[in-house]
Amino acid sequence: MTTEHPAAEQQLLPGVRYRAETRQRLVPHTVNGKTKMVEEDYTAMVPVPPRDWDQVVTTAVTLAAAALVSIAVVWSVGSIGDLLTRAVYAPIAYLAAGAFVVAWVTCMALEWLARYDPARAAGPRTVGTVFLVLDMAAVATHGWVEAAFYVGLAGAAVSAVAKKMWTVVMRHQSRPLPARTQQWLLQEEAEIAARLALGARTRALARIEGQAAVYAPLPAPSGAERDTALDTPGQLSPTVRSAVRAIRATVPDLSHDGVLDHLDTLGLDYDPDTVLAVLGHEDNWQDTQDSRSGDTLPSIAPPGQTVTDSIRTALSSGVRDKDKVVSYVHKIHGTDVPRSTIVRTFNRELAS
Repeated sequence: MTTEHPAAEQQLLPGVRYRAETRQRLVPHTVNGKTKMVEEDYTAMVPVPPRDWDQVVTTAVTLAAAALVSIAVVWSVGSIGDLLTRAVYAPIAYLAAGAFVVAWVTCMALEWLARYDPARAAGPRTVGTVFLVLDMAAVATHGWVEAAFYVGLAGAAVSAVAKKMWTVVMRHQSRPLPARTQQWLLQEEAEIAARLALGARTRALARIEGQAAVYAPLPAPSGAERDTALDTPGQLSPTVRSAVRAIRATVPDLSHDGVLDHLDTLGLDYDPDTVLAVLGHEDNWQDTQDSRSGDTLPSIAPPGQTVTDSIRTALSSGVRDKDKVVSYVHKIHGTDVPRSTIVRTFNRELAS
């Protein structure tokens, strides 16, 4: 046994135009005493709003202005291009002719984008007028050269009419804002632009800082620190030890000789035997720690350094292997950082 949900009758208002529209709805459907909600198609009568003649006229006027601009573009390119073919090849001449028209049309677009900021719109308006005058002068010159100066003047007038028509349309469609609302909008745009600029500069500074941390020579000790900066048998100076840690953290698989080469590049004074002995001791100690079950060395990240900063440092050092970057991040921030997070951040930074 099945039951169907009856369709409800829709009340239609007199004097209102409707159009039929097929829609779906969920209705209860019962089979053998078990009811489920299923989709059912039904026809709904949707009211048709009256035609907005204001919008129709506005659209028609906008299309007419766009058509005038198109006519002016074609005429100017053809006229100026024919004028320039006297000096260069035709393809080059017509490309150069397009520059005259594209210049003032682009300024009109910029003026439209800055319609809520009269101060910013004034610049494109003035420059666009200058480019339009140059365009008209070139068209008139072509008519004079062809011994039909009146034709050149008429062609130049086409560009002037198109520019003026488009300006009138823009002024009609742009809605002037109250002075206070305009100031509020400008301040809001300035704050958003400042955040975007700050984010871009912060990322750039992070990349620069990462490069400086790896490649820049460490400052030489001075004064009382000079005596303690020298290596002693079996022990490295703080400066050399910091450099060794930075090198091994950046390039985990680097050999001991490679570490010594990097120290030479940094211009540090060190005892090679002491550095090799310390590196060998650390490797043996690390192997012992890895062999213990459930006993890992906690990693401590430098103050303020995030996982993203560590990944940027590795990328700026030329490391592009994903597994090496994961190992490097785990050594600095610990193995609690999920591999998926590191890989996702690595892919994002590599693509940026």
